[in-house]
Amino acid sequence: MKSKYRKFLLLLTAVLALMLLISCGGGGEEPAASTDDSSEVAAPADTADTADEEAAASEAIKVGLSFSDFATERWKNEEVLMRGLLEDMGYEVLSQEANHDVKLQIDQIDNMVSQGVAGLIVVAEDGDALATAIDSAAEAGVVVLAYDRLIKSPNIAAYLSFNNVEVGRQQALGVMEALDIENWDVAANGPARVVKLGGSPTDNNAILFRQGQDEIVNPYVEDGKIEIVADQWVDNWDAANALKIMENILVAAGNDIDAVVASNDGTALGALQAMKAQGLAGVVPISGQDATADGVNSIVKGELTVSILKDIRDLSPLAVNMMDQLIKGEAVDGLESYTMAELTNDESQEGEVDCYFLPVSQVNAENAHDLVVVSEFQSYDDVYRDIPEGDRPERP
Repeated sequence: MKSKYRKFLLLLTAVLALMLLISCGGGGEEPAASTDDSSEVAAPADTADTADEEAAASEAIKVGLSFSDFATERWKNEEVLMRGLLEDMGYEVLSQEANHDVKLQIDQIDNMVSQGVAGLIVVAEDGDALATAIDSAAEAGVVVLAYDRLIKSPNIAAYLSFNNVEVGRQQALGVMEALDIENWDVAANGPARVVKLGGSPTDNNAILFRQGQDEIVNPYVEDGKIEIVADQWVDNWDAANALKIMENILVAAGNDIDAVVASNDGTALGALQAMKAQGLAGVVPISGQDATADGVNSIVKGELTVSILKDIRDLSPLAVNMMDQLIKGEAVDGLESYTMAELTNDESQEGEVDCYFLPVSQVNAENAHDLVVVSEFQSYDDVYRDIPEGDRPERP
């Protein structure tokens, strides 16, 4: 009996041990399965995060930058600055340069509109020719900011530039002062013989510069103190064109000129090459604009008489902030409404445009160091290159 009971106990113990082993094994498998499940869930979560990031990137608002050219010294610098500022704000930037080709710029603008840009910052090659493309862009809901060159469409959201009429006034004032026109002896010398070199006729700014120049020069013409011996416009603001034009003017005038009112540094420096060949550089006063490194270097060398500082370091950030506000539908402080007739000096132009104009400063031999170098608008080494060390001011 005891033997049978002992056998029964041993069998019962074995069964219980087996059940306990099965129970523990099942419990071990379940967490393992749970761990596998969690790793399988983690992969889709990572994929979802990546998809969200890609979706956010694809949904970034697009802004287009359209430049007439990069041959003009300043434009590429401003493109780089604006692109960086816009990207820092989270915008996707599309940028194109038309190499002075109006049709190409129109095609580039149309293409950027078709790619879904919300805004366009445009440096126009031809403010007249671009009007239709800009009208179409505005109809598509694109906000257009005319940057430093007017586009002749009342459908632009805003026009940002400098006081371009004042640019012309300061150019002419600088030349008249160097000529000492108030004390000019007409009886002894005859009227002062003045050459006017306008900028590109397709650039509305050139018209505004001329308006300011004429405000200063014309009263002296009417008084008989000045005679305009030549009045030419320089296509594309090209220095080589200005050189040829000035060579022809000097031949026609027998080198008998007393002053040149030129509209930017590039055209002035081109004209100075022709004048230098005739011994007139540094003798006949001549104006420029933009306070370029080459222009200010010519001033400190005593060749170019005056340039006009338009601090583009203020313009590009302002354009980016304005574009951001315009896209968001926010009010832009400082905008003033002007008629298109006022902006073009053409009474046939219709409509109004919101504008923001920055001030300008005259640069001459007396203030070039402080106004241009100390302010770091141009570098000391660029402005004073080829100037002997003993003739240079101290570094800032």
